[in-house]
Amino acid sequence: MVKALWIFPGQGGQRAGMLTHVPGPLRQHVEQLLGLKLLDTAQGYQDSVQLQVSITLLQVSQVDQLIAAGERPSLVAGHSLGVFAAAYAVGSLTRDDCFRLVKRRAELMQAAYPQGYGMGVIVGLTRTAVTTLVEQVHTATHPVYVSNQNASDQTAIAGELIAIDQVLTLAKQAGAAKALRLKVPVPSHSPLMAAVAEQLASAAQATPIQRPTGVYLANYSGHAAQQAAKVRQDLVSNLVHPVYFEAMCQVALNYQPDAILNFAPGSPFRHVLQQDFGDLRQIDLNQTSLDDAQYLLNKWKRGTN
Repeated sequence: MVKALWIFPGQGGQRAGMLTHVPGPLRQHVEQLLGLKLLDTAQGYQDSVQLQVSITLLQVSQVDQLIAAGERPSLVAGHSLGVFAAAYAVGSLTRDDCFRLVKRRAELMQAAYPQGYGMGVIVGLTRTAVTTLVEQVHTATHPVYVSNQNASDQTAIAGELIAIDQVLTLAKQAGAAKALRLKVPVPSHSPLMAAVAEQLASAAQATPIQRPTGVYLANYSGHAAQQAAKVRQDLVSNLVHPVYFEAMCQVALNYQPDAILNFAPGSPFRHVLQQDFGDLRQIDLNQTSLDDAQYLLNKWKRGTN
């Protein structure tokens, strides 16, 4: 059998029409469950609730079809919003609870920061260097924080857009290979989201979380979580903490996976994963059909027998 690492990205790779191949009955079920008509348009994805629910629907649909074909992950790694589909993939969340929590999360995030805040990313500088730049700009009235660590030279920042732009300018002057805003309309994974995380934790109190059937890699620490309580902690509090994706990859390496499945939308981590995992076999579901993915997995299984 193939020991697979399933990776679920968050916001940023969305595009109009990405729900085209989601089965109609599943989409209709989610719309009825949440009382929400999903638009699947560029304009619709300016709304955080539309965006987060739609990304989760796309990923859950892919999970369902893979599981129906007999595939199961050995490890899962969700990035930000992707933690919910990751938790669903290892049986920690039911499908309906997954969508309810995502909708509530998006509503809370959008209400907290309707405009003027967001995230950026800097490539080519160390986290220490980015921290120094952030400290030059951050004030109580114009806050900006060091956020996610996707690779040793790829650091996200979160805060007020005015302050983010100032840090990005300084980063370019310091020789960054890339410094730009992300398509994320709130200051995720920073102390600015503390109130949202508290409200989400309260809303999730009655939601049952099961022990994962595989290894769940936690955003807030990068460590492997194999207890329901640790998964719950990651789901409800990850908005306050940086995503330590680089650490998650290093922990995943210790489990020696045979293959990586990158779920849609987008392909934000392919280069990072090649750096960490070398020539390990990868399937990109943003570019590969589920039928072709299943064919490759079956071929690789035969090769391991």
